[in-house]
Amino acid sequence: MIETSRLILRPWQDEDAASLFRYASDSDIGPIAGWPPHTSVEHSLEIIRTVFSAPEVYAVVLKDTGEPVGCCGIMFADSLHTADMHQREAEIGYWIGKPYWGQGLIPEAVEALLSRCFNDLALDAVWCGYYEGNAKSKRVCEKCGFKFHHTNCDILSPLGDKRTEHLYLLTKEDYPQPR
Repeated sequence: MIETSRLILRPWQDEDAASLFRYASDSDIGPIAGWPPHTSVEHSLEIIRTVFSAPEVYAVVLKDTGEPVGCCGIMFADSLHTADMHQREAEIGYWIGKPYWGQGLIPEAVEALLSRCFNDLALDAVWCGYYEGNAKSKRVCEKCGFKFHHTNCDILSPLGDKRTEHLYLLTKEDYPQPR
């Protein structure tokens, strides 16, 4: 479990399926990130038990309410990812429910994951990427100190369409130490 001023990042639980469905069924959430909207609470439960059961995948939980409203995670070189990573590198992924857009919650979560990556896991570099048109994810990358690295064109997304993907990188040397 990781705690920030407004959030708790914790493993997903079966009891989170209804909340996950509430936000992940929104067609403005998954498709821009390359995954289909959830179709039922049962579908969300299946995702919790499979995809979200991977190490370092966290429910983004509001401290005020205890409700999971998004997801963030660290993906390593030996897992599914899009960046061309080496050992001692990882990629951070994230999303948050539409009612919580623009509140700075995901940058807060990403900063906590960056601390975990560099201070606890002793990684050398962390990647972060987004598909063309996802201005909110681009803003998170920039706000959290990632620097543009390169663009991949005609990448096949998990939805089966071809997209342009922009990848950003933050190295341990460029990571700002705790204030």
